[in-house]
Amino acid sequence: MAGFNVFLLVVEMAVYFTAMLALFRLRETLGLGVFFCALGSFHFMETYLAAAYYVQLPLDISLSPGSVVLFSGKLALILLIYIREDALVARQPIYGLFIGNILLIGLVALLRQHDAVAAPGVPADLSFMDAMGLLMMWGTLLLFIDAIAMILIYERIARPLRRMPILAIWVTLALVLTFDQVAFFGVLSLAMGVPLTAGIGGWLGKIAAAGLYAVMLGQYLARFELAGAAPRRTIADVFHALTYRQRYEDLKQESRRDALTHVLHRGQLEPLGRDLLAVARTTGRPVSLLLVDVDDFKEVNDQFGHPTGDEVLRRLARCLTESLRQADHVVRYGGDEFAVFAPGVGNAGALSLAAQLGRRVRAMALPPGVAEQTLSIGVASAPEDGSTLTELLDAADKRLYVAKAAGRNRATGGPGADALKMNG
Repeated sequence: MAGFNVFLLVVEMAVYFTAMLALFRLRETLGLGVFFCALGSFHFMETYLAAAYYVQLPLDISLSPGSVVLFSGKLALILLIYIREDALVARQPIYGLFIGNILLIGLVALLRQHDAVAAPGVPADLSFMDAMGLLMMWGTLLLFIDAIAMILIYERIARPLRRMPILAIWVTLALVLTFDQVAFFGVLSLAMGVPLTAGIGGWLGKIAAAGLYAVMLGQYLARFELAGAAPRRTIADVFHALTYRQRYEDLKQESRRDALTHVLHRGQLEPLGRDLLAVARTTGRPVSLLLVDVDDFKEVNDQFGHPTGDEVLRRLARCLTESLRQADHVVRYGGDEFAVFAPGVGNAGALSLAAQLGRRVRAMALPPGVAEQTLSIGVASAPEDGSTLTELLDAADKRLYVAKAAGRNRATGGPGADALKMNG
């Protein structure tokens, strides 16, 4: 029976890790959130098994599948996230588990205030949850330390062992799992009275599991992730790298935006329009361009000054952005002109969108004394009005002129169409 337990453990490791690798591989389709949810769903079971469920192996060794199968696999998967994504992504499931455990302990404290009635044959007792909550909290705190140590160790040894990636992964996991076993089992022994022999068996099982997971992870990376990939940037300090990455992403986003209104600046109009039109041609779906002009905006600057005019533009840009779908894009086209791309929307839908923007802008809050603002909008749609950005801009600009000439607060779309007044 002890030998059969070994076989079952190997099967459990193979099934668990293969399924999680498949979810990770599908992250571009399903999103990393699916992978993280699956990873977190095993956390309570992992801690419960480590505290209460052990199996007998040869040589009078006993161990818990929770520690050997689930926890060792979780560490290997976090290392995978770091290798293929970065440390910023790798810390997300750890923070999620830690915050979840804090909420669990808080909820148990509230549950204690109930006047509970025991279910038939089951005592209304939360003492087990107390022990489990503390163990889960301690385990997650250790996981945070483990993850940082694992990243630093892997960065240190991955380069000298670059020709032996499986060995680098195994050494990394073995060192971190050894530390974790000492730290976690000490508390587990005190809280649950688990004997020392189980701790030694658990350590031996984790080292063996690290070897199997290293082989599986190395094969997965070689076959599915790293073939032809560019060399990966290494780091010396995890937290410095996280800060740098976040600042870099923020700077990259800001460099694409207009300094005053924080919508996309004029330089983004051509590449964005080109890409959206290419997608529209490939999918056979329409895309519309709305040229938006603020009526009589010069009077705001003349009467109240440019600082007030700038504030009106900021509010108007925010109103446009909040009134659109997530898939739409706002570009500051000129001083008081904006271009709106609406992918998947034809001419009739774009005119409805223009009317909605007109209503929202007229209703927006303005600085004291500034009169209600209205818009004139010219609408052009691909493919009927053109297949290039230049053609769409030319058509939308001509229709914007028609809307202005018809008395403002109007939208025009379609060849020869009359300007439609955007009533409130």
